[in-house]
Formats: sequence, structure tokens, C-alpha cells
Amino acid sequence: MSTPVIMSQPQVVVVQQQSPQWQTDLLDCFSDCGICLCGTFFPLCLGCQVAADMDECCLCGPTMAMRSVYRTKYGIPGSLLGDFCVNLWCPHCALCQLKRDINKRRDMGIF
Repeated sequence: MSTPVIMSQPQVVVVQQQSPQWQTDLLDCFSDCGICLCGTFFPLCLGCQVAADMDECCLCGPTMAMRSVYRTKYGIPGSLLGDFCVNLWCPHCALCQLKRDINKRRDMGIF
């Protein structure tokens, strides 16, 4: 009877904790100028990118609901009223913040 040969050693897997906050501030446009420019001049295109990232319908556009769903999914503090106000008074900034957050979480492997 032969002894089994071990081909690999056990490995430790480190799971990154989700950050319960936005990865960038609402007005932090210069942290990613490409997203800022796209959100300023082509907000519908950026909205469709965000919708596609979130497996949502592009025709709905970047709405308060999309921001609320995302915020709830990642445990980001806030309220529906806050989401409504941000999308009402600063829709381009809200969209850019959402896209930056998606990109950062994707880079961290938690999106």
C-alpha cells in the first residue's frame, strides 16, 4: 500500500471586510478625473455604465433608487431622504461618487 503524496500546502485566505462608508466624498471629483469629465459632459453614458455595473436597466437612469439599493447593499449609512436630496441638488456628483465607489470596491474585490 502506498502513502498519498501531498502536492500543496494549506493556505490562509484573508477576506477583506466591506467598508461601511462611501470610498470617496461626494465632491471628490479630482480623485478620478475621467469619471468627473464623463459625469459632467456625458451623464447619460455614465449612468448607463453604472446601471450595467449594478445589473439594472439603463433606461431607468441614475436615480435615487439605484443609489439607495447600492448604499443598502454595502451597509453605507444614510437615508432615503438623503439619497433623494443628493440626487436632486447634485445629480452629477452623486452619479460620479457612485461610479468611483463601484470601481474602488471592484479593485478591492468586494463588488
